[in-house]
Amino acid sequence: MNVIEKVSADSLLGGRSVFPRSPRSGLEWVEVVRHGISSRALDAMLKSIGLSQAELAQALDIPERTLARRKREGVLSREESAKLLRLARVAARAAEVFDDLDLALAWLKMPVAALEDATPLSLVDTDIGTDSVMDTLGRIEHGVFA
Repeated sequence: MNVIEKVSADSLLGGRSVFPRSPRSGLEWVEVVRHGISSRALDAMLKSIGLSQAELAQALDIPERTLARRKREGVLSREESAKLLRLARVAARAAEVFDDLDLALAWLKMPVAALEDATPLSLVDTDIGTDSVMDTLGRIEHGVFA
């Protein structure tokens, strides 16, 4: 999937089918997270980034059984919503840097020397890991690979 239209966190999470009105600012996202993101976003994210439910659960550090329960309940908790949004933001940023969602997703799943050979996907379960991934993406964007 080539990035002809801009890939955004809300589009990866299901866009209009999940968010009647797309959050436009960080503060609007805060409100969405506080109220809990619809569990429909889980299926949209699985489809968007090509992960299995087990891989998504691991990336979010949420037990797979909990994700299955949230799908039945219809809404994620505040913490789960924040984790899912964090992953969507990283994937969207990677798509922006690589100018291609498929390349970005491949990069997220491969060991990266600048991240001490960890996969970026394995680091997004924490804020500090996510910061490291975003910093690495910024360096790639500016041509600094080490």
